[in-house]
Amino acid sequence: MIIKPMIRNNVCLNSHPAGCAKAVHNQIAYVRQNLAKRKDPAAVKMEASKGSPALVMVLGCSTGYGLASRIAAAFGYGAATVGVSFEKAPSPTKTGTPGWYNNQCFDAEAAKAHLPLKTIIGDAFSDEIKAETAKAVKEIAAEAGIPAKVDLVIYSLATPVRTDPKTGIMHRSVIKPIGQPYSGDTLDIMSGAIINSRAEPATEDEIANTIKVMGGEDWELWIDAMEKEGILAPRARTAAYTYIGPELSWAIYKNGTIGQAKKDLERAAAAITGSGKAKAWVSVNKALVTRASAVIPIIPFYVSTLFKVMKEKGVHEGCIEQIVRLFAERLYTEESICDTAKVPVDSEDRIRIDDWEMREDVQQETLTRMDKITAENVSELTDIAGFRHDFLAVHGFDVEGIDYETDFDPLGF
Repeated sequence: MIIKPMIRNNVCLNSHPAGCAKAVHNQIAYVRQNLAKRKDPAAVKMEASKGSPALVMVLGCSTGYGLASRIAAAFGYGAATVGVSFEKAPSPTKTGTPGWYNNQCFDAEAAKAHLPLKTIIGDAFSDEIKAETAKAVKEIAAEAGIPAKVDLVIYSLATPVRTDPKTGIMHRSVIKPIGQPYSGDTLDIMSGAIINSRAEPATEDEIANTIKVMGGEDWELWIDAMEKEGILAPRARTAAYTYIGPELSWAIYKNGTIGQAKKDLERAAAAITGSGKAKAWVSVNKALVTRASAVIPIIPFYVSTLFKVMKEKGVHEGCIEQIVRLFAERLYTEESICDTAKVPVDSEDRIRIDDWEMREDVQQETLTRMDKITAENVSELTDIAGFRHDFLAVHGFDVEGIDYETDFDPLGF
């Protein structure tokens, strides 16, 4: 079938298998060119003994920062990886989720490179998947001939719902302000039209539910489960991802329901570190186009302007560039590879990979331009075309090298 993007209200409802695969190949190529450290099995063991990742678990491994993290660990350091994500499989007449195809491609390329891997599809919040993952860690370690000790855990789950394994209650997250309504301009990513977006304030239940879904409780449960199974390395590291952004977005983001959940991630990081089970960080990453960011009020408007400025200044990054910098310049530098105290952090023990975005000159120029944007000059002052491209590429569309007029099998490639 010929697969074209189906978009409604800034949400893409389908994906392209070949485009997703090409995007994964591009990320692998970038890592091989910019991060690859290991050339043979002997080098793998030598580097692992120094503290770089040898056995890595990525929770939320199929898209965005989670996928980039798995690619960096595997193709940059030769690590064995276990990935967990919740995806919908395709049918003969309907495409699967982008993550389904991303996982397929990663698995195939890692196998070609003789990199041990296990990919688990299921609800990462459930006790059953935690048990299945622990079993997979032991199996993959035996296959790789290394201890069944995970030395890096990336927590990158992004989902609107979570069922608490203890109570069986399903909780739903919301993107809302707290205390008062929010109103602001945003962009329709396909047409480039400036539209006003409004959101009513969250109730106390909605705040609590959002923290339950997107906060740090499940991160702690994963670390606890891994320790009980005896699969955490003595010097294990773990990181979860967050975003802060400029003050203009705080009403809907940092000070809204999402921000409260992200604040709980920071609480969990401190609790995990304090427990002695692993050293945990929250990494503050740059604004990027994800499947969710297009529908958050103000974000398309701000991000499309930010992209224009950062590209002009030569400091723009996508997911894979961000994660390569996280690994090479924060988590595994020559100084920090054996001593977690040497990982560069801010005053609140957070890793900051948003440093280029939040540079004073970048922010000043971005905010100045936003004040000048009208319906007539939006294409000139913003990179709405780049935002649109990234949004489509997340779903496998608008990827260079793919003929979208050709028939493709939605079941795979």
